[in-house]
Order: sequence, then structure tokens, then C-alpha cells
Amino acid sequence: MKFKEIELLFKYNDWANERILDTAKKVSIEQLTAPKEFGWGSLRGTLVHLMEAEYAWRILLKTSEHVEWLQPEDFADVSAIRARWAEERAAFWDYLNSLSDDDLAGTVSYEGGGIMRQRVLWHCLAHVVNHGTQHRAECAALLTGFGHSPGNVDFTVFLSQR
Repeated sequence: MKFKEIELLFKYNDWANERILDTAKKVSIEQLTAPKEFGWGSLRGTLVHLMEAEYAWRILLKTSEHVEWLQPEDFADVSAIRARWAEERAAFWDYLNSLSDDDLAGTVSYEGGGIMRQRVLWHCLAHVVNHGTQHRAECAALLTGFGHSPGNVDFTVFLSQR
């Protein structure tokens, strides 16, 4: 995997996240925080999990250290989530832009679930985007249930709109 390919995946990731966040602004606080049986307990919980996964993976890949999980209750509304996510997005892009093609082909070691793991770096980065796809789908289902569909957030739609 080359940097330009990872860059494209993360541009898609940002585009899709923005579509979800733009739509999430339309729901009430009650809808944002309403308990749900899938996702991460609520729309807010799922949005925060999406953001924290990017944060946690960035730190893990840079330092091999784990971070404290972000708490949904620390984010009063979508604007608060978006503000923190903008900081993370900038930090993630700083990290990505520091990588070369050779770095992407290298391995990283980290502890996960009490087991030492070794992975190719680009596999971990592809996982971040794929993980986001899973949870954006949950957010999209919740938003649609609230009467606010984000529309199609497929990769091919992103490519067509570029």
C-alpha cells in the first residue's frame, strides 16, 4: 500500500464522518442521547466511539501506548463532539503526513487484549477506516430512524463527488 492510497482512504473517512456529523446536528439532544440497543448505547456514544477510535489508534501507532477512553457524557452536543474531532483530525493528518511508503510497509508491535500483536502499519490504518464504516452505518441507521438520513456515504459516492 502506498501513501497516496492511504491518503485517499482517509479523505473518504473524513468526508463520510462530516456527512454523519452534519446530519447529526439536526437531531434533538434527547435523540442524541436516547438509549439504543445497537451502536455504543446512543447516537452520541457511537459518535464519540468513532472519534476515540481514531484518537486511540493514532496514539497506539505512534507510541505503543493505550489511552483512556473518551466519555460520551463529556460532550454536551454535536458541536462539542465536532470541535474535539477537528483537533483529532488535524493530529491524525499530521501523523499520516509523517509516513512514507516504507513506513506503511513496516510493522508495529503493541499489546491488545493481554496479547502482544505485530501488524503491518497499513493494515492498522485500513482498519481505522473500516472500523469507521461499521459505526457510521450504525449512526446512519439511528439518524434515519430519527427522520434525518445522511444519504449514501459509500466510498464510490465519495469518488464520484471528488
